[in-house]
Amino acid sequence: MFKRLAFNGWTILVMAIALVIAMPIFFVFSSIFTKSTAIWKHLAATVLQDYILNSLMLMLLVGIGVCLIGVGTAWLVTMCRFWGSRWLEWLLLLPLAAPAYLLAYDYTKMLDYFGPVQTWLRGLFGWTSVNDYWFPEIRSLWGAAVMLLLVLYPYVYLLARVAFLEQSVCTLEASRSLGCNPWRSFFTIAIPLARPSIAAGLALALMETLNDLGTVEYFGVNTFTTGIYRTWLGMGERAAAAQLAAFLMIFILLLIVLERRSRSAAQYYESSNSLRRLTPYQLNFWRGALAGFCCLLPVIFGFIIPAIYLVHLTLKNIDSAFNDKFWDLAQHSFILAIMTAIAAMLISLLMAYGQRLEPNWFMKTAVRIAAMGYAIPGSVIAVGVLIPVAGLDNIIDGWMRSTFNISTGLLLSGTIASLIFAYLVRFLAVAFGSVESSLNKISPSLDDASRSLGYGSTSTLWKIHTPLLSGGLLTSAMLVFVDVMKELPATLVIRPFNFDTLGIRVYQYASDERLAEAALPALAIVLVGIIPVILLSWRITHSR
Repeated sequence: MFKRLAFNGWTILVMAIALVIAMPIFFVFSSIFTKSTAIWKHLAATVLQDYILNSLMLMLLVGIGVCLIGVGTAWLVTMCRFWGSRWLEWLLLLPLAAPAYLLAYDYTKMLDYFGPVQTWLRGLFGWTSVNDYWFPEIRSLWGAAVMLLLVLYPYVYLLARVAFLEQSVCTLEASRSLGCNPWRSFFTIAIPLARPSIAAGLALALMETLNDLGTVEYFGVNTFTTGIYRTWLGMGERAAAAQLAAFLMIFILLLIVLERRSRSAAQYYESSNSLRRLTPYQLNFWRGALAGFCCLLPVIFGFIIPAIYLVHLTLKNIDSAFNDKFWDLAQHSFILAIMTAIAAMLISLLMAYGQRLEPNWFMKTAVRIAAMGYAIPGSVIAVGVLIPVAGLDNIIDGWMRSTFNISTGLLLSGTIASLIFAYLVRFLAVAFGSVESSLNKISPSLDDASRSLGYGSTSTLWKIHTPLLSGGLLTSAMLVFVDVMKELPATLVIRPFNFDTLGIRVYQYASDERLAEAALPALAIVLVGIIPVILLSWRITHSR
């Protein structure tokens, strides 16, 4: 055992990466043990209860919505055949390309009193004032929940569909032979077998719900994320913001523990015939039309309508849209996304290969620590990055003052390096998952053959594994690239001065009710996000 835990070069490398990546999370967690400030006591006495209740209610509404839409549509397009089902397999993933705050800005503009919907209704029915009719207020808790579930249901849909594809054919055919109709097979066989995947997708959706800033702030819903942002930037209280972030992190960790314990007592087994294609249920015209309508609804409201409205606003302001400011914003966003994607891809490759060489519990624990940032909201990570970075800046500045009588100022705080580091903490798990799954498909016999030819572990990685992992590496880089393009809370807090991105500009314009000017940057984010969505759909379709 001690030999297995020997600290060779790869173990030390992976441990160092894990400690550096996890450092912001440890700093946030350590703030729990610091002395409470007057601001924190004020927050606890006034708004903390609202943060908790609103966050819980938002999670409840989004959780119910994503489960109903994600699981239902996944079953229909996987186990049933009707007109358009093949197209809907990948169309249902399209809302994943649009951040929730874009939908919030779009629907607020469209459903406003002077927006196209209410204007059309007044012209159709002859209404003259707001006293003549009632219209729901979208800027509310339920409105934020609808915006979030429309873009987050693909998490549940994606994993539920994969689970349905991998389910044993014998089990489902046995249910048919016993007289189970499609509905009974769905509830008694398919749902219990797919429960782990559904729970994992639900957990991802709820974590993204707690991470959201643009939607809840625009709709005036006080949550943990808005509280952290206001406490840090509005009040200038870093200690109170760190304690609030620590409170949210504990909230997230409890969610992860509950999700894992909820399925730890059950075991799920599949027979060896799971790869044989199951004959789908062939729906008649009316049932097929109803199934197609139910599957198309979330695509229409979650992607098509917002995208068409963004295109309309962009074309309406085409003369002023494509200016130097837009290209500067696009350049900033692409620089951050490309640099983070490359760094995440390389770090994930080193971690995955280190775990392959030393598959002991010590190495696996280090990898899990480095990959836990995806479960932490961007606002929490931003706080965790800025605290140690600011401390390091002060140490360097103090030493330079005392030694050379020179002030270095802030070398790391508010720089691109700090922002990319925050992105790595947040999205390294995305890249690592893709690289690890691809590396596990490579036979260990290739490693043995490489060593027999005199290659060391490093040469084997670069000359043997890296060419074989090109697809997985490209996928990991692409997923991180899109996530960085959409990330708002961490960018908003850490970005360098006068270094705005497409997401920041959309947020600023929308906050000032200038959606027409925000349309082109928003449309650019959506178009970039479509690429990995199509790639994911293609890989799932060909997984069998």
